[in-house]
Amino acid sequence: MEAVIDIAVEWVFVCKTDDVPQNGGGCVKVGSEQIAIYNFSRRGEWYATQNLCPHKQQMVLSRGMIGSTGDTCEPKVACPFHKKTFSLLSGECLTGEDYQLKTYPVKVEGDRVYIGIE
Repeated sequence: MEAVIDIAVEWVFVCKTDDVPQNGGGCVKVGSEQIAIYNFSRRGEWYATQNLCPHKQQMVLSRGMIGSTGDTCEPKVACPFHKKTFSLLSGECLTGEDYQLKTYPVKVEGDRVYIGIE
């Protein structure tokens, strides 16, 4: 039997759906943390990661290009400066380097977007 760990999250209202461009990203601030939020409208999905690109320590990921990769069509974001790509599901760097993004759960209720904070 596998143990299931249920991590409690606080759902924080961060923006309206119209505040984030379709198939693009925006940045919100929760406490002292900048979080990139992505409206992947082609897939009907929303994602959130840290806004800080771990490669050059720049707050730019919300301006990155989103798309899909591989046979599984895994959603990804590419840093707008050096094109390092990261999974929007796991935060793993998809270009082979040992970088990792923090990811956040997202839920949309009506026109309100929430991010889950541990």
